[in-house]
Amino acid sequence: MELSNTAALVTGGASGLGAATVELLAASGALVVALDLPPAVEGRTWSDAVRYVGGDVTEPADVAAALDVLGDGDPALRVVVNCAGIAPARKILSSRGPHELDLFRRAVEVNLVGTFNVLRLGAERMARAEPGRDGQRGVIVNTASVAAFEGQIGQAAYAASKAGVVGLALPAARDLAPHGIRVNTIAPGIVDTPMLASLGPEVAASLSASVPFPRRLARPEEFARLVLAVVEHDYLNGETIRMDGALRMGPS
Repeated sequence: MELSNTAALVTGGASGLGAATVELLAASGALVVALDLPPAVEGRTWSDAVRYVGGDVTEPADVAAALDVLGDGDPALRVVVNCAGIAPARKILSSRGPHELDLFRRAVEVNLVGTFNVLRLGAERMARAEPGRDGQRGVIVNTASVAAFEGQIGQAAYAASKAGVVGLALPAARDLAPHGIRVNTIAPGIVDTPMLASLGPEVAASLSASVPFPRRLARPEEFARLVLAVVEHDYLNGETIRMDGALRMGPS
């Protein structure tokens, strides 16, 4: 699928993986709406290629408002990329007692329910567009994590929510096939994002050393390039792609 004269919605678009994806999609010719929490987009100016919108992916009205920025005309919505997420760390049992149920619920709400909310509303908008080659109308790319497969100690909520995102890929692809919409998932390993930087350089160095090759953190722009490859590869559908340098996470 060609990106010129198309529109895209990217959640978590103000930082990290989302920001890199917004930049690359815009540079590739798409009009991009970057949806993120209001404090994250405050003060951001719109350009001809990127429009920042404040909102919560778990709120249907907020997602609908972001989609309404595009309208129903040209360019049509062809790409949705779900990057918004949170990564709480808590053991099921610790000195603080049992894992807080509200924290677990919030991780699932943002990472899984939020992803599904954007997917369903984005698909509805995509389905209105005129089909292109092979009847294709668009592609949705969700973000999981290697934690979906090898969740570490303290990652019960995060790993469970991301495993749900992995499990969503195939049935969503099958559901949306009659509408000409593809669905794929990327499962990144350890990426050099602001969230990781907040843990300090020693933690980042230790994590880098655990990656077989290349022995470094992934870069957000590498995630963005993989998104672009998925968008442009019309036969890739219902898949989850690991981007992790052959990393397999240990228990801790």
